[in-house]
Amino acid sequence: MTASASQSTTRSQPLVVIAGRPNVGKSTLVNRIVGRRAAVVEERPGVTRDRKELDAEWCGRSFTVVDTGGWLMTDDVLDAQVSAQAERAVAEADLVLLVVDGTVGLLDEDVAFARLLRRSGRPVRVVVNKVDSSQRESDAWAAVSLGLGDPWAVSALHGRGTGDLLDEVLRVLPDAAPEGADPSASDDVDDGTPGVPRVALIGRPNVGKSTLFNRLVGDERSVTHDAPGTTRDSVDTVVETAEGTICFVDTAGMRRKSRTERGTEYFSVLRALEALDRADIALLVIDATAGVTHQDQRLAERVGAAGCPTVVVLNKWELIPTEDRPGILDDIGDRLAFLGEAPVLKISAQSGLGVHRVLPAVAEAEAAYHSRIPTGELNRAMKSIQMAHPPVGARIQYAVQGANDPPTFTLFTNGRLQPTYLRYVERGLRERFELGPTPIKLRVRAKGPNGGGGRRR
Repeated sequence: MTASASQSTTRSQPLVVIAGRPNVGKSTLVNRIVGRRAAVVEERPGVTRDRKELDAEWCGRSFTVVDTGGWLMTDDVLDAQVSAQAERAVAEADLVLLVVDGTVGLLDEDVAFARLLRRSGRPVRVVVNKVDSSQRESDAWAAVSLGLGDPWAVSALHGRGTGDLLDEVLRVLPDAAPEGADPSASDDVDDGTPGVPRVALIGRPNVGKSTLFNRLVGDERSVTHDAPGTTRDSVDTVVETAEGTICFVDTAGMRRKSRTERGTEYFSVLRALEALDRADIALLVIDATAGVTHQDQRLAERVGAAGCPTVVVLNKWELIPTEDRPGILDDIGDRLAFLGEAPVLKISAQSGLGVHRVLPAVAEAEAAYHSRIPTGELNRAMKSIQMAHPPVGARIQYAVQGANDPPTFTLFTNGRLQPTYLRYVERGLRERFELGPTPIKLRVRAKGPNGGGGRRR
């Protein structure tokens, strides 16, 4: 079995939704199906909150499996949002696997959710989880009372019975992709498919990442709430925009290591860092009402180390008094100066103010990230740069662009160049070729009495 995380507005393969009340082992079953620890799992309820979609394969057939948060009958605002997410997933499903806990039997939530599933009209199979031995199989038959057919007894943790369950899944699912779909198309955005940039939303907890994510993708994909730490996992969604196809990645809020708990939060942060490392562009979301904190600076450093272009997003801008705004922008320039030419967007994810500027900024950053400059143009620019401000003790004889993603230039010199001069060269290249917020790498190959080695920046 193989899988890769993705969510898409258009699908060419069937959708299998894993649903049920909290703490019945839904995420464990998802991990078993996709063959890796793709969903955060912990022995307490409420760990999964957002919908997470993953591409899976069984016996040569591909399908998309969806992990959902636990469904509850509750008046709690956050739990109600999680339950609504599960219901939205069910409405799109080709097959629903209703998971119940075989060790505790049926609860009121199981019965109520089964009633909802019967009304949905979607194909449903009842999965009795945590049946770890043949002695417990007889207990699983109590689930017949849900009125959804014979139950399937499995142990998601140990893999017992999951093969038979997946055979049943393939039997129920549609045989082919929807009419008109491209059979060669895939929702897999982790394979480095050209033209589908990954844009990761990074930031501290409770700065509005999920609200911005939902507004960008035009769907309530992520659960949003005033409580920090609402997002537990990285949620990917591929959408068609005016700027082309983009994969947006909502991530968990990242706190200082000393304040990060073991367990759910620890793995959530690891997933966020993994999403950042795989991103082509980072949206660093900052709460304008709190200003740039030390943790924002640390995250910005981590984004810079990832080597991808950065767009700084000042959220909740509408809450800042007019007279305080210049000072906040000056503070951004001082504290995040090491991000170089990263644009700063002033928005309100809640109301939508300024959000229309995000996609053009992302498109500009992506174009600059993939830039390739012809050698002739590059050397004419290098000559102009040196004529405007000649280096001391050495000169650049020749330059080539050795790579892009990000643009990487090798400078052949007759001696060593000072770091300040390299910064001047970098700024000159950025301005002449409109490289915007993308990182630039300079490698120096120095020869002569002051050289003898390569210098890298």
